[in-house]
This record gives sequence, C-alpha cells and structure tokens, in this order.
Amino acid sequence: MDSLYPPIEPDRTGHLDVGDGHRVYWETSGNPDGKPVVVLHGGPGAGTNPMQRRHFDPTAYRIVLFDQRGAGRSTPFAATHANTTWHLVADMERLREHLGVERWQLFGGSWGSTLAVAYAETHPDRVTEVVLRGVFLLRERELDWLYRGGAGALFPEAWSRFLSLVTPGTDPLHAYHTLLDGPDPTAAAIAWSAWEGTTVSLLPNPAMVAHYEHPRFAVPFARLALHYFLNHGWLEENQLIRDAPKLAHIPATFIQGRYDAVCPPMTAWDLHQAWPGSTLTILPTAGHTVADPGVLTALRAATDGYR
Repeated sequence: MDSLYPPIEPDRTGHLDVGDGHRVYWETSGNPDGKPVVVLHGGPGAGTNPMQRRHFDPTAYRIVLFDQRGAGRSTPFAATHANTTWHLVADMERLREHLGVERWQLFGGSWGSTLAVAYAETHPDRVTEVVLRGVFLLRERELDWLYRGGAGALFPEAWSRFLSLVTPGTDPLHAYHTLLDGPDPTAAAIAWSAWEGTTVSLLPNPAMVAHYEHPRFAVPFARLALHYFLNHGWLEENQLIRDAPKLAHIPATFIQGRYDAVCPPMTAWDLHQAWPGSTLTILPTAGHTVADPGVLTALRAATDGYR
C-alpha cells in the first residue's frame, strides 16, 4: 500500500437529487482549489470506498467520489428503475455543475471504465484526462468470457459452485436474474458475487471473497450488474470502441493486469488501438484487483503524471 497517499477525510458531502426518486451520494476531498478528478466505481453496484481517495496527491487534486444510482450510500438502495448508463452520464453532468467544475479527469476501473468512456464520448469537452484500470466495455464477448464458461476453465471449482444454482442448459445471466426475483434473493446475490470475488485476484484471497459475499455488498452488486448486463448497458455492440477516435485529443492511460480473469487484456488492447494517443501498460504479475502487484504503483504514476 506504499503507493497510496495517506488516508484523508472528505471536506464536503451531500446527496444530489437527480430525479426519478434517486438521490446520489457525493463527496469531495483533497485541495478545494486543486485539479478536479472524479472516481467512477465498478460493479456497477459496488459503490465507492475511502481507499479510492488515496490514488491522488491531496495537495494537487480536488477529489470527487460519488455512488452511482442504487449503489453505496445513494438511495433507494439497489434500485434498478430509471437506472441506465445514460442516466449515470447525466448524473455526472448534474454533479459537475453542482460542484462548479468546468472540466475534470476521469478515473475508473472495471465497470467504471465503461462509464468513463461513455461519459467522455458524450461530453469530450468536459474531460481533461482519463485513467482506466481493468478495462471493461460491456461487449457480448466479455460477458461470455466471465459468465458463460470462459473463465470457468481457470476456476473450475468456483465455476461449479456458481452453476450449482443454475438449471443445466440455462443461460447463467438469465438464470441469476430470475433467482434474484425469487424467494431467496440474498443467497443468489451472494453466489453471484462470490464468483467474481474468487476471480478478481491473481492469487487466492479469502478476505476478498468474504467482502464480496457480505450481503450489503452482494445484493446491489448482483442486482445492478444483472440489470445492466442483460440490457447490454443500453449500448450498441462495440459502440464505445467504434466512437473512441473522437477522443483523440484527450490523454488517456490504461493499466491492465496480464492475468486479469475478470476483464482480459484484449479489451484494453482494443480500446488502446482505437484511441489515438492513449497509452497501455500491461502488468506482468497482476490480475484484476488493485491489490495485485504493481497496480497501485502504476495508477499513482498515472495520476501524478497528470496533476
């Protein structure tokens, strides 16, 4: 953890009414007059955590964290109504205006990278730089890899447990969506989340799996992921790659684990090839999580370089 800056507390917090009955939690920390950066969490239901403030030099950055609709401290909890990629992009614009930010850096990992690219392609004039980790763009091949058997070849024991709730021959995504509307949705959510918790680390990490299995994390994580994935993120297939050339003027850094079993390197490579001027660093001994070797150091080098 030496690559993280020391812990800091928010200087401002609030809930922003974004309509449709949703109130989005937000916070700022660091230098109130510093360079604005907004953190886009994964999931999409994972929510933010205090460690995410520590990727940035607090003397140089004004650090903005927010919990996306249905996640973390936003309300209503785990809500899927009026909750799409484009609602989140609009929420970011409302938050930017609410905070009086003209332009900001985007920092996101996993699903957060999907949202970052969607926002940048919609509002390129509002983005100074982009830093992404474990790139995910919600293409069908990416869903097939993690939820339809690809990664199961690497984690057969966990894959067997994941499939134990699924009727043979049924698509796991549709099966789990049904289970979450069934009589024991918490158990289904835990089983869904435990699968990803097992696959995120390069080496076995029981503490990570336990975090994913906690109901407070697992329920929004599973419910919102399935809501987004079954609707393809309200994106056309390959849309974010197709439109990446319009971001050529925005500096971008992608940090990717070579052995990322959740979001394999091909996605980061495809985005790098489509985004003129972007840089891609593939870390030789890392998987998906920021706790894997080299990830925090690479992320700090990126944010320090852009400060």
